[in-house]
Amino acid sequence: QVQLVESGGGLVQAGGSLRLSCAASGIIFSIKHMGWSRQTPGKQRELVATITSGSTTTYADFVKGRFTISRDNAKNTVYLQMNKLKPEDTAVYYCHTVDSWRDYWGQGTQVTVSS
Repeated sequence: QVQLVESGGGLVQAGGSLRLSCAASGIIFSIKHMGWSRQTPGKQRELVATITSGSTTTYADFVKGRFTISRDNAKNTVYLQMNKLKPEDTAVYYCHTVDSWRDYWGQGTQVTVSS
């Protein structure tokens, strides 16, 4: 059974930093591409960053230079380091992957950035 469990969200002031973690189980993590997305009420979910099994990364323009996605295959964990946070980064952040042609999402972790 595939499980993705996010942690690390919280309340932070603008300009601050947070590191999100996503622990995966039930998959061969090292061969999986992983991603982080976010959603705010009334808006569509938007892709934030992805990392391939070979650790190639991509970022949405609105986080480039501020967020870093990384992975630790020994710990079956993907991270999202978020620096220089802005109030508009406030959202629920989800990690996700695909296994056997099915999408899997974690339960999400709330990030709130105060101005």
